[in-house]
Order: sequence, then structure tokens, then C-alpha cells
Amino acid sequence: MAARIWPLVKLATKVTIAGGAVYVACDSGLLGNSEQGSEALEKAKAAVPPALEEWMKYFGLEAQRPTMPRIEFSPVNSWNAGVRWTISSLSDAPTRVSEYTSQGLQYIKDLVK
Repeated sequence: MAARIWPLVKLATKVTIAGGAVYVACDSGLLGNSEQGSEALEKAKAAVPPALEEWMKYFGLEAQRPTMPRIEFSPVNSWNAGVRWTISSLSDAPTRVSEYTSQGLQYIKDLVK
């Protein structure tokens, strides 16, 4: 009987952990728009170092930890840069195709000679 229940318990545990992770991500704003993502990143930057210090003291680890690197990352700007690059590439596509086609035809003409 226990052999049949054990896989069900494992599956329920995995589903619960995955559901909890999705809930926390939604609740903290990670799955929202870019403004909410930026706010969540700022909250994480503010919360992680004190929590790390607390856990190090709890476990008796007084070793010197490296300083946290400064992250100068704005998801809003990165998103906009990606959108601009994509639109620019799409607008240049017809010109690039005609250039590559003419180069390919010239190459074939040179081979045929």
C-alpha cells in the first residue's frame, strides 16, 4: 500500500513547491510589467545582504564574505534596447536581403566564368 502512495506524495510535494514558487513570483511582481520587475529587483537588493548576515551569524560562520557587487541594471532600459534592436533589424532586412542576393549572384557568375 505504501508503495502506491509514495509516488503520489512525491508528485504532490513537487506540485506544491512549484505552485508556491509561482505564487511568490506573482506576488512579488516578477511576472508583471517592467516597472514591477524593477521594484522587485530593488527589494531583493535591499533584503538579501541583511538576511545573509543573519544566517551567517546563526550558523556561526563569521568568515569574511565578499562585498556585494553593484548592479547597475535597469530592466526597463534593457527591454527598450532589445525592442529597438529588433525593430531596426526588421527594417534593415529588405536591404540586407537584396545585398546578400546580389553578392550571391555575383559569386555564382564568377564560378560560371
